Amino acid sequence: MATEGGGKEMNEIKTQFTTREGLYKLLPHSEYSRPNRVPFNSQGSNPVRVSFVNLNDQSGNGDRLCFNVGRELYFYIYKGVRKAADLSKPIDKRIYKGTQPTCHDFNHLTATAESVSLLVGFSAGQVQLIDPIKKETSKLFNEERRDFTMLARLVWNSWLQVIHPPQLPKVLELA
Repeated sequence: MATEGGGKEMNEIKTQFTTREGLYKLLPHSEYSRPNRVPFNSQGSNPVRVSFVNLNDQSGNGDRLCFNVGRELYFYIYKGVRKAADLSKPIDKRIYKGTQPTCHDFNHLTATAESVSLLVGFSAGQVQLIDPIKKETSKLFNEERRDFTMLARLVWNSWLQVIHPPQLPKVLELA
């Protein structure tokens, strides 16, 4: 085998190298195919949230993953921690122009392999109900008002709601 004066092999496979233009390095598929990075914003951070749902479908790949990066919202099949999701093939991808998604949550009670309800909260206070499997938008709440504060957390409440009217406190009488 031929060697250079420094004793290095000529047939060595490089995983990174530097040129005038910058640093080039070999990336794994999961990192290479991930969505575009959001530029750094020194005035505030872009919140990133992740939501999971199990659809109990027959194929065994019932887990779904939803996450937001900046103004983009992605929906993927999740295959577990041992096998990376194919980030080049989202089930659904949405890009928002006026506001950015800040939180989201699935309705676990009504989720099926054909349909799943996802609530998405936005930085201007709007809430949107979407179905990423059917790729349709059902309803947008607070659309006419833009003066709300950013939604930091959004959760489906699956418990039965019971409203109790206010009651006066009981007063004990001394005899």
